[in-house]
Amino acid sequence: MDRSESFEDQLAELLPRMRRFAHALSKNRSDADDLAQATVERALRSKAQWQAGTRLDSWLYRIMRNLWIDMVRSRSRKERFEAPEDEAQNLGEDPRDGMDAALDLQRMMSAMQRLPEEQREVVALILIEGFGYRETAELLDLPIGTVSSRLVRGRSALLAMVGES
Repeated sequence: MDRSESFEDQLAELLPRMRRFAHALSKNRSDADDLAQATVERALRSKAQWQAGTRLDSWLYRIMRNLWIDMVRSRSRKERFEAPEDEAQNLGEDPRDGMDAALDLQRMMSAMQRLPEEQREVVALILIEGFGYRETAELLDLPIGTVSSRLVRGRSALLAMVGES
């Protein structure tokens, strides 16, 4: 990324990656959109806290992960009093979606959703977003060996799940 670009321009360039990571965390398109939007809002409000010359993507992913943790906690409290949204999520889907690429993506995303959260985070950051092991370890505040073992277990589980479908 060109360092002469404005903060906002760099943020805009990272939006597709942020949305992918949000989807990996939330497992739901609507929640992913909300999470990405909340992350952008928080980043813009906290712009002065970001240190120029450091990795903006890492900073944004940390914000997103913290927001997701807060959302999950809040949701677990709400779920005691509200009905589930399962029925509403399937309304409006196009039943003609028969393309092979879409089916493969659905199978992989379904497999990703079945991974334990700690494996899903590592798989998303390393295999999808292209972060290195060390960067992922720093971002998640984990030892690099833990990141490595979670990636191996997550990758193996994905291959097994995709192979059986």
